[in-house]
Amino acid sequence: MKMKGLVVNREAQMIGVYIPELNETLRGIPSKKVVKSKKIFAGDYVIGRTIDDNHFFIEKLEERKNFLKRPPVANVDTVLVVATLKFPDFDNFLIDNLLIVYEYLKTEPILIFNKIDLLDNKSIEELKRWEEIYAKAGYKIVKVSAKNGEGIENLKEVIKGNISIFAGSSGVGKSSILSKLLGIELEIGEISNKLKRGKHTTTGVKLFRFNQNSFVGDTPGFSKVNALYFMDKREVKNYFREFRRYRCKFPDCTHTIEPDCKVLQALKNGDISNKRYESYLKLIKKL
Repeated sequence: MKMKGLVVNREAQMIGVYIPELNETLRGIPSKKVVKSKKIFAGDYVIGRTIDDNHFFIEKLEERKNFLKRPPVANVDTVLVVATLKFPDFDNFLIDNLLIVYEYLKTEPILIFNKIDLLDNKSIEELKRWEEIYAKAGYKIVKVSAKNGEGIENLKEVIKGNISIFAGSSGVGKSSILSKLLGIELEIGEISNKLKRGKHTTTGVKLFRFNQNSFVGDTPGFSKVNALYFMDKREVKNYFREFRRYRCKFPDCTHTIEPDCKVLQALKNGDISNKRYESYLKLIKKL
């Protein structure tokens, strides 16, 4: 009987395929036809049949909706863009880069604010202002504390049924959030060993299942990124979500100097954040 599976582990010649119908992960054996057509990565959906209790014969690789080269994983639904207001300080330009790059790569970026347990009253008010800016731009926001577990259950619900990976700068707590999602109570330095990954290896991505067929990658993804590595600067405007709500007089409007620009009008009216617009100008080298 043909069954559909998800590749959850790809390291060297080892392919692990999770079969929902069996609720088991079997070793995948690709057919010669599959081997010749495409390399298999974590996140790939495959069609095949069981050979025995331990092996799954892969007859077909389904078409991918997206593929991320770093980390090498297919069919990513959500990218958890992790930030902190403090420790380290919030970098909105980095976040805006990550948000538009992952949308360009056909994923749904979700903004995660970690370390909320460390914020004083003044910082809490500042966080509210950033929340308002990004919510108004059209992004889902989740606040968590990986240290005490606050917000983790909410995050699990937000990414339920999805394949998710992490992105964000060093020190924002991506590994700590991962450990909470997987129920691993360890110091950060121990996580790699617990997940059976060497800290300095370049082995393939593993997807870990939790919370009813939700999967999260054990790789942190991008820490820094330049959007212009992925797209021409003329395309950048297409990935600022709030800009897409407006139709300007000229189809090729750059939202900088053109007459009757609806984006500039929305900026003037306060419907688009100055901070977000500054990131846009910086990205297209107009600031």
